[in-house]
Amino acid sequence: MPETAPEKRTRQSGGKRTVSQARRYTLQPVKSTLEALEGNKVKLSIEVDESEFDRNLDAAFRKIAHEVRLPGFRPGKAPRRVLEARIGIDAARGQALQDAIPEYLSKAVREHDVDIISTPDVTLTNNNDPVPAEFVYPVMFEAICEVRPEISVPGYGGLRIELSSPDLSDEELEEAVATERRRFGSLVDVDRAAEVGDNVVIDLEGLRDGEPVAGLNVDEWTYEIGRAWVAPGFDDQLTGAKKGDVLRFNAVPNGTEEAADFVVTVNRVQTLELPELTDEWVEANIADSDTVVEWRQSLRDRYTEMRVNQMRRTVVDRLTDELAKLVEIEAPESMVGADMQARVQNTIQQFQQQGIALDQWLSATGQDTESFIAGMKEQSEKAVKVDLALRAVASAQAITVSDEDLEAEFEAIGVRVNEKTAKVRKAYEQNDAIGDLVAQMRKSQALEWLLHNSTFVDQNGTVLSTDTVLGEHDLDYDDDQDDEDEAEDAE
Repeated sequence: MPETAPEKRTRQSGGKRTVSQARRYTLQPVKSTLEALEGNKVKLSIEVDESEFDRNLDAAFRKIAHEVRLPGFRPGKAPRRVLEARIGIDAARGQALQDAIPEYLSKAVREHDVDIISTPDVTLTNNNDPVPAEFVYPVMFEAICEVRPEISVPGYGGLRIELSSPDLSDEELEEAVATERRRFGSLVDVDRAAEVGDNVVIDLEGLRDGEPVAGLNVDEWTYEIGRAWVAPGFDDQLTGAKKGDVLRFNAVPNGTEEAADFVVTVNRVQTLELPELTDEWVEANIADSDTVVEWRQSLRDRYTEMRVNQMRRTVVDRLTDELAKLVEIEAPESMVGADMQARVQNTIQQFQQQGIALDQWLSATGQDTESFIAGMKEQSEKAVKVDLALRAVASAQAITVSDEDLEAEFEAIGVRVNEKTAKVRKAYEQNDAIGDLVAQMRKSQALEWLLHNSTFVDQNGTVLSTDTVLGEHDLDYDDDQDDEDEAEDAE
């Protein structure tokens, strides 16, 4: 938990030190203190002495040397003393401050183990005048940082997760049998009014202002009434129609916003005639069965396996739904916003790879930008709550990540991105991302613990076997892709 103001700490490059111990380190080049604030924020105060900042000035002069042309010197080769004499030191101090503050802030964040969730608000507490009369040492600045809330989730050990039962009822088995028989059925013309489930062979014409609408003009199209593929009310118009009828009506085609004039000519009404279900028919048409009884059992086994697989694909999502409900605080807006931005960018990138424009996809799915963003925000709010809850479970269960665990994870990531373990490790070190990886590993272990310590029930309340629900499962957690992205970014 963040420390209260009386517990303000001083840290330096050697590690943690209390305020009472800080005096012996007054000669250290960089000092930082941490102070807890209200509203889930902390303040980092950082001081950089003259000798340390002079190192930043050297770096600033080297950068400026590449931008300034001086007679007798190649770009980037003019020494500091020459540059200082020609352009003065103020420009270098400005450059040094611009480059050094993020560096020292990053170090302080690591040393104090501050889990920031948004861009810190940084303020120079001295040397902040546009044209300072005198540059003062040590260089001092403060950063107000919003930190990740640390929460508890009472009741996480007794989660009850409702899933769809994988077992088929007798009625569902009969529907499966009928579905399979329809694959072997044949369409037969009938001399009666069309009903839902019938097929009609139609000539379809769609016009707007007398001009054909793309995709709505076709002859001899076989369409099953009840599919609702064309437009709202289209199937209602066809229901009750007979061979030779010509239907004229106005409707808004699916995926569009403007109405069109429809002209539908009914050429034939057809019904699907199913084969008689006998042992002889099964033996002649079904590869793995010789009798009706064997075929029914085969269908039951196959459909049950399909439902088990479907259930396993949803178990993590259902579990995290219930876990998120235990989080009593509102998801921090900064975390929600960051997650939303990543989701939107990822969605747009996927569409671009497929050659699909986002606005076209929104139109085709009947969405507008507001509803799309609202859906993304709902997903992000859940993701943030799940992140906080899994961290809380990991802490409550005292889940730790050993050096051996971390090395094994580097190796696993290396296999996924086709890189050597050492290169993956180096990438995480250079990106200062090992802490994030460890946090992700702890969350994955917390999720694993929850999967094996929750109660799974079907829609009727019957308890399902954990082995049946999980099987040989692979965790499907959103942050997993970040591991590969970090390694790839460093290549």
